[in-house]
Amino acid sequence: MSFFTDLAHQYIDGEWRPGKGSWDIIDFNPFDGEKLASIPVATAEEVDQAYRAAERAQQAWADTNPYARRTVLEKALRIVEEREPEIAEAIVAELGGTRLKAGFELHLAKEFLREAIQLALRPAGQILPSPTEGKENRVYRVPVGVVGVISPFNFPFLLSLKSVAPALALGNAVVLKPHQNTPICGGTLLAKVFEDAGLPAGLLNVVVTDIAEIGDTLLEHPVPQVISFTGSDKVGRHVATVCAANLKRAVLELGGNSALIVLDDADVDYAVDAAVFSRYVHQGQVCMAANRILIDRSIEAEFTEKFVAKVASLTVGDPADPATQIGPLINSSQAESISRLVDETVESGATALLHGRADGNLVSPSVLTGLPADSPVLQQEIFGPVALLVPFDGEDEAVRIANDTPYGLSGAVHTANIERGVRVGQRIHTGMIHINDGTVHDEPIVPFGGEKSSGLGRLNGESMVEAFTTQKWISVQHGRSQFPF
Repeated sequence: MSFFTDLAHQYIDGEWRPGKGSWDIIDFNPFDGEKLASIPVATAEEVDQAYRAAERAQQAWADTNPYARRTVLEKALRIVEEREPEIAEAIVAELGGTRLKAGFELHLAKEFLREAIQLALRPAGQILPSPTEGKENRVYRVPVGVVGVISPFNFPFLLSLKSVAPALALGNAVVLKPHQNTPICGGTLLAKVFEDAGLPAGLLNVVVTDIAEIGDTLLEHPVPQVISFTGSDKVGRHVATVCAANLKRAVLELGGNSALIVLDDADVDYAVDAAVFSRYVHQGQVCMAANRILIDRSIEAEFTEKFVAKVASLTVGDPADPATQIGPLINSSQAESISRLVDETVESGATALLHGRADGNLVSPSVLTGLPADSPVLQQEIFGPVALLVPFDGEDEAVRIANDTPYGLSGAVHTANIERGVRVGQRIHTGMIHINDGTVHDEPIVPFGGEKSSGLGRLNGESMVEAFTTQKWISVQHGRSQFPF
């Protein structure tokens, strides 16, 4: 596909070039195995070149009138709108996203670009009083300088853009490393959009590479002051450790094990719809997905019957087919891991109301119930189409079960009494929770992020200003200070 081969390069200092590594990252279509592109990996030397290019370009960009920076973001939005059908096809092909998922991702990407346009004008300084006579304290908001962005495979275009666009809008330069499974949608596609929007060379660099080639160079390099990472908590812990050792700020959006709680007075049919979407959207490869569905025992039978029936009706197949609701997992390793997880959980005592099977990278949905309280699967993130149904007796037990996880990203509570839902939601140790809705939500101006092993910091809205700028105090003495010697 020429779309992919045209973008199968490194993008460093405004130049498209092959990587100098001795091996290639192969970009496959996860549904049919078609080879989309082959990209020679970037070396540690090229990562250095990208960061140095960003460093050289950044100060002039920071000095650029924010209205001029905003114009570049506006052009980028128009380009995404004009090329939306082409980008949607790329999402379907490169990551096995369904048509529905591609539309969902692009809708959010455009919303986040619109917010980034506004962010260019958002930073505001302050003048603070001083106890010293004649002194004026000015506090400026200034760009951090260069930001390193590491993005995941599940929503690559959106989640790369989500850090890249605000960082640029706020006067920073960026080096982006996309996930190896989505180097185009999560990386070079963004470079092309911003290049065509008139972003000066060096301000956005994309390095397609792997830790096997560069080690921790991307994190340890002296130029970047902030690393924005989205991915697993295991890798996130490593990123945090390396950043701390090098006195860098880390913004970490990590995994989840969200609970969708269905209380005894909930609208069962509506809760079923919310739960099925929250668990199975994009094959369950979503950090906010409802891994655990907690149901009050008084409505367990009704909910379970309707939930299983709806899940069994989902269409599994080619993501290019508009009728498909469950497409492939990102690679064979993930497909095998999920199949093995279901088999082991059933062998250890759980009941499979639906037992999904793998056909290549396609894995049909599973629904498990009757899990032993100490089942390891209740504690972990499941990045695949597997739902765990867990009954409870009363609110207190629901809260206890929901909190019995090392994660704390998202969640939901279904009830006829909104304030009851809010009270329960306040007791769940999570960064986000939704009353009478699904668990999978993101909006441009809300603080997005998790607690516990689900991350550090927040993104979106004013949180972007906190993440990608720093404060600088400049005092001015209009009179004369008195010095003790």
